Order: sequence, then C-alpha cells, then structure tokens
Amino acid sequence: MAISFMATPHPKQPFASASPTPQQKGRACRYTGQAVRALPIRVITVGKKRSEGVRLLVDEYKTKLKPYCSFEDSLVRSNPRNAQDVRAQVEDEEVAMMKLVGSDDWVVVLDERGRDVDSEQMAELLGDAGNSGASRISFCIGGAYGHGREVRKRANVTIRLSSMVLNHQIALVVLMEQLYRAWTILKGQNYHH
Repeated sequence: MAISFMATPHPKQPFASASPTPQQKGRACRYTGQAVRALPIRVITVGKKRSEGVRLLVDEYKTKLKPYCSFEDSLVRSNPRNAQDVRAQVEDEEVAMMKLVGSDDWVVVLDERGRDVDSEQMAELLGDAGNSGASRISFCIGGAYGHGREVRKRANVTIRLSSMVLNHQIALVVLMEQLYRAWTILKGQNYHH
C-alpha cells in the first residue's frame, strides 16, 4: 500500500495536489507553530486479525497521538462473505468501509497509485483537513485487491506511503508513525528533524 495525493472532485478538497518542486523539498511545513484544528482521526483498514506485534505498535502510536487528537482504529474484515470472485470481494469490503465513512469526513485513501508525499506534506494534509470544515479525517487502507470505485470516488485525497506495495498491517504501522511525526512537525517539536 502506498500513499500519494491525487486530486478528486469531492467538494471538501483543501489539500494542495501539486507535487513539490525540487526547491520545495526539505522545506518546513507551512503550518508549523500555528494553531491547527485537530480533527479526530479514524483509520479504516481492510484485513484479517492483526498480529500481536502490529497490535502493540498500533497501541503505542495511539498513546503517542493522544495529546494531539482523538484516534479511532476500525478493522473491516476482508472478504466478509467469502466471495470467490475478486470483484465481489472488493464490493463487499467497500460496502463495509463506506458504512464507517461519515458524510462530512475528509477522506484520505491510501493506494499504490496515489501521490507520493513527504512528512511535511502529511503535516500540511492534517492542517488543511482541519481548515476544511470536516468533522473527522478518515484514512482508508484497502484489502489485498485494493479499493472499490465508490471509496475512490469519495476520496478527498489519494496518497501512497511507498512506491512499494505494503500489506495492510505494515501500511497501518507506517501511517500511524507518519501521523505522529506530522503532529510533531505541526507543533514544532524535535521528533522530526
């Protein structure tokens, strides 16, 4: 699973979709040190029961994120009806995921075809979402066969965490570390340098 930003026609799309120029790389986040509205974050992941190691890391980052924002982690069972057809499997996962996405959520889809972002851009994504009027940010991590059409259409932003494909458990851990890093960037703290 990879993250990158892709412009979509959803009405609440404040995040700048342009890729950084070489001169912009390594620049500071435009929100660092400013008051940023901390939206609750929900991460919706399609997958099977998590390994003990992943659960421990997720719990560690939930604790680290607590001073910055509220955080909810939702796991949608992969292939909930044990469909033999891949398309049916993706549709079933999509229905379950869309039930968890609120009408006023700012939705970030993690997808291998999404836009690459650096840590400062992730911080700006949080800042932009906070300024959007949305009530929550929902990050969506798809199953083995990716996201369905409706989830992709609902996305405000599509990003990727890596140019390599990551399974849902690894993508979740990387995302949570980047969310924590983004908040430390926004607050001007020393975790990110």
